Amino acid sequence: MNPLAQLDHAHVWHPFTQMRDWLRREPIVIASGKGAVLRDIHGKDYLDANSSIWTNLHGHQHPKINSAITRQLKKISHSSALGFANEPASLLAETLVSAANSKLKTQNPKLGKVFYSDDGSTALEVALKLAYEFTRRTRGKLVKPRFLSLDGAYHGDTIGAVSLGHIDLFHKAYGGMLFATNKVMSPYCYRCPFNRAKPERSDARKYRKCNWECVGLVEKKFAAQKKKNNSYAAFVFEPLMQGAAGMIPQPSGWLGQVTEIARSHGALLIADEVMTGFGRTGVTCHVDDKTIVDVSEKPMAAKLFATGRVGIVPDFLCVAKGLTGGYLPMAATLTTQRVFDAFLGEYEEFKTFFHGHSFTGNQLGAAAALASLEILQTKQSVLQRAKLQKQLHEELQTLWTLPNVGDIRQVGLVAGIELVKDWRTREPFALRERAGIRVCEAMAKRGVLTRPVGNVIVLMPPYCTTREQLQKMVSALREAVKKSF
Repeated sequence: MNPLAQLDHAHVWHPFTQMRDWLRREPIVIASGKGAVLRDIHGKDYLDANSSIWTNLHGHQHPKINSAITRQLKKISHSSALGFANEPASLLAETLVSAANSKLKTQNPKLGKVFYSDDGSTALEVALKLAYEFTRRTRGKLVKPRFLSLDGAYHGDTIGAVSLGHIDLFHKAYGGMLFATNKVMSPYCYRCPFNRAKPERSDARKYRKCNWECVGLVEKKFAAQKKKNNSYAAFVFEPLMQGAAGMIPQPSGWLGQVTEIARSHGALLIADEVMTGFGRTGVTCHVDDKTIVDVSEKPMAAKLFATGRVGIVPDFLCVAKGLTGGYLPMAATLTTQRVFDAFLGEYEEFKTFFHGHSFTGNQLGAAAALASLEILQTKQSVLQRAKLQKQLHEELQTLWTLPNVGDIRQVGLVAGIELVKDWRTREPFALRERAGIRVCEAMAKRGVLTRPVGNVIVLMPPYCTTREQLQKMVSALREAVKKSF
């Protein structure tokens, strides 16, 4: 075994990993990367089929981001945001605000303030704390704010974020540490009890037969809470696609309906765009029931966020992962002037938002993020993403011939392929059967790296991925499924 692999086995505890299984074999030790390719210490190349756990947008060693970080290194790498400002963080805040406020007509509040943190979990933690205290200050200190999120929700691993989550496998063990939140049905068309359609060889959203019962349940949930004289403080959601829930896509129209219900009950909207942000859900904008692909030199900013694509401006927009192009850990929580104003006061009133992080507004991260955002809004990047999205759809269609593929779900450049025992019955594999893990292990032997979400294989290629590389990703998945079952 390679000495580095031995050191890993001796000392490193990996996240979301059963370490007994890990210690049974030599791990893949990544040594370098270029574009969509990763190389291990033995010189073997792999395609990065999930963008290094959903973070790397433009590929590894992108010259523009490399240069931005190098330039910043010659100035300063970090200084505290507690009492000091800095150039790249200020410029990034302006850029994020501009990107988050689309040109779409809306009466919803505009996002104008940016609070920096370190990762997706902390971005949600910031939104949660702000929403909690804002509600108490506007409704009365005796109010005990409650939050509503979706079944299968995963919003991070801090205690507040875990409290918003509803995946027993991840969250049940910490039940004694958490505060209570409520959940409502997720629009999981493939396994929806209200969907009367029989299985077809197509995305379940396209052939579903229902009466929007899932939306009705959201309305009932808000109405029931209102009767308790304690309406929900906020509705927390991942827009268009729930990630760790199993890449669950929302049918067209669902998000608009449920956010309108939340608004009508006075709830704040917390959009978790940690995974869906920065163009990941596609380059198209939906305006007045028309689909627009803007390929001008300054593409419509709404495309960068899933909420913007459907004309929703939340009260809190949480971003991380791809914020720096996958280079450095950095997150941001965007919110409104109205929320910001609730924390203004004289020093002795102690209305300050008492929350922070040592690396808040880090200059290197901000410099990388500015370069990434500049890349995203070039005509070349928009055209490449549009082309890759179309190619991904075409390649995924080849998987319908496999009897163990039950559903193929794609939103933009995110795809989830759900594995089942038989597509005709939708019978799932038990988690202990390790169906998704086995397929991903077989893909790795074919030079393609990704990680499953339970029985769902995730494909989330970097935006620089070529047609040939995409074909290899899907081909490796196809052959791995054939070999594994």
